[in-house]
Order: sequence, then structure tokens, then C-alpha cells
Amino acid sequence: MTFSENKPLEQWLAQETPETVLEPELPIIDPHHHLWDLRTSNIEPTASFRQKVYFCEEITNDIQNGGHNIMQTVFAQCGAFYRADGPDAMRCVGETEFVHGIAAMSRSGMYGTTRLCTGIFSTADLRAGKEVEPVIQAHIAASENFRGIRSAFPRNLNREFLEGYAVLGKYHLSYDNYSPDYERLPTLARLAGKNPEVPVIVNHLGGRVDPDAAPDAIKRWQDCIDAIAACPNAVMKVGGAQQRVGPWEPPFHMHRRDRPIGSEELCELLYPYYLYVIDAFGPDRCMFESNFPVDKECVSYRTLWNAFKRIAAKAGLSEAEKTQMFSGTAARVYRL
Repeated sequence: MTFSENKPLEQWLAQETPETVLEPELPIIDPHHHLWDLRTSNIEPTASFRQKVYFCEEITNDIQNGGHNIMQTVFAQCGAFYRADGPDAMRCVGETEFVHGIAAMSRSGMYGTTRLCTGIFSTADLRAGKEVEPVIQAHIAASENFRGIRSAFPRNLNREFLEGYAVLGKYHLSYDNYSPDYERLPTLARLAGKNPEVPVIVNHLGGRVDPDAAPDAIKRWQDCIDAIAACPNAVMKVGGAQQRVGPWEPPFHMHRRDRPIGSEELCELLYPYYLYVIDAFGPDRCMFESNFPVDKECVSYRTLWNAFKRIAAKAGLSEAEKTQMFSGTAARVYRL
């Protein structure tokens, strides 16, 4: 099925000449993608996303047309299909229920060999303290693939939030986090230190990545990366730099280019950022991610994974290190 609301983005991406797939046999786990229906959304940032509908068939098409060896994927929280009734705190469980259905569709084999959503992270309001436990239990009951949550955190890491956060450790769950503001990473590092048993998964290179940033801003980003990298229970999702953040758009966004960017150009443009986090965390605590369909506004699925493979080659990663970044870290952290 083709949704008319997706056509502007599809037409822009269709202008690229498909690249030859690099290392097509390399096994990949994509540890961060979304699924949604935004056709009636009027809340930012989702209201402005150009891919309005992204279900099982849409991501399968991206994977199959991309030509890379995507073995499994992990669904990332995005506020999709919350329940319309019931207690407010429990409505977020609808997202896990929805994604579990997509995982079941994928497991049937009708949509190809890639196993979609073998890991799921949704959300819960940890500010409720110990009262969040029934919500966590409901997520676990909703899917055997549920692995953790993504949420914001208070700057003062107050008692109620920390009590809620401790519930994640009780159930052996992980904590994903993203904010465009990388200045929050030192606080995230303090949170990671308070509960070393909880894996902390930093999304999208830790914050907004601007290829045109001033040297002092880059240095501050590096300092913040170093703070969270010092936590042994923290890992980094190496990707998400190809996205629009609010009204800010990277120079390769579809609104700023007539044709999509190629993998060589993208690699050269963002390589210093990618290399810094790989060096800071080490390949065994890094995982490449697509962040689709958010990053789809800037690059095709095929080209993005080609860019990651170019980054790995330019960084001189060994075969063992590549295995970690393309599949091993994700499999370990999300218990796939």
C-alpha cells in the first residue's frame, strides 16, 4: 500500500542514483527505528515529520530496497498508538501492544527474512516513583520483546524519579535517553553512576549534531561526551546525526538540497563526530543506528548504511570491532 501523505518524501528520495551496496553480507541489527501513523498529528516534533505513515510494510520496503543484511531491528519509543481509554499512566502501554503485533507480523515470514522489533523500548513516567511499577509490569506482559524505556529526566534527579528509575534495575531493563541538548549528558552520567546495574543507552551521538558548529561548541560537545563515556554501563547509539531538530535543519535535509546526499559526502561531513564517540566509548559500547524514518528526510536507508560502513573503514576498525558496532553491541545490550 502507498500512502499519498508519504509521496513528497518518496519523490525526493527517488532522485538519487542507488549506490552499490558495500559489504552486502555484513550482518546488521538496526537498534533504533520508529513505527507510526502521524496523519492526524498536530503536536511537534512529530507533526512536521515528512514520513507520515511507517508500518511493517514501509520499513520492510526500506530494508529490502536498501540491500543491506539487516537481521533484526529494535523499535524506539515515539508515542505511537497510546490507548485512548483507561488510567492515564497505563495509556503508554498501547505502544508496546502495537509494536508486538508488528513483531508477530514479521515473525510470520510474510514480509521477508528480517525479524522486526525483536527488541522494544517504550516509555513510562518514572517521576511517579515506586508507583510506576505496575506500568512496567504491564509493558512486560504486553510483549516478551520489551526491553526498557526511553524518557526524559529531571535536572535535579529528585527522589521520586530515582525511585522510579530503580524499578528498571529490578526488572533488568535498560534506559534510553535523547535530548538535542548535549549539556544534559553530565547529569545523565550522574544518573548512570547511581544505578550501575541499569544499561544507559545514549541516543543519536548525545545531542544535536551541526556540521557547521563553531569550534567552542564542538569542544563543549566533546567534553559532555567524555562525561557519559566514563560510565561503564553507558553505551552510545552512533547515528541520528542525519535528522532535523525542531526548526533547525542540517545542510543535507530535503528542504535544503535538490537531490539526496551520497554516502561518501555524508561520511566526510560527519566523520569527526562519529570518530570521536567511537574513540570515547570503544566499539564494544557503540552501535550504528538508522533512526528511520526521521533520518529518511536526509538520506536513504541504503546510502545511510553505506555511510556507516565507510566510517568504519576510515576509522580502521577490525572485523571484530565492526561486528560489535553493526550487531554485537545491540544484541548484548537489548538481549536479542
